Amino acid sequence: MAKADISLRGRLYSVACAPGQEARLVELSRKLDGRVEKIEQAVGDVGEERLLLVVALSLLDELEAAHGAGGSPSGPGNMAAQALVRAAERIEALAERVENRQ
Repeated sequence: MAKADISLRGRLYSVACAPGQEARLVELSRKLDGRVEKIEQAVGDVGEERLLLVVALSLLDELEAAHGAGGSPSGPGNMAAQALVRAAERIEALAERVENRQ
């Protein structure tokens, strides 16, 4: 199993991934970090766990909106939506691991 070194809110994480997916995870983490920063500016200082929860909910809201747009189950929109679900699940697992370490 390969690992990708990603950064979120100034913290570095080493995340296991499938071989060849390292660059994709790094790119996704950059986008996620931008999303977190944008939402943090909007909601203020609500704590790490709550902030990541709001980000995950935001991503899931977009996912449901994409599903509601009538994209075909195997079309690019649905594939992107499925990728968002997987990313949200990873984010939630990461947030839980971080919270359990504190």
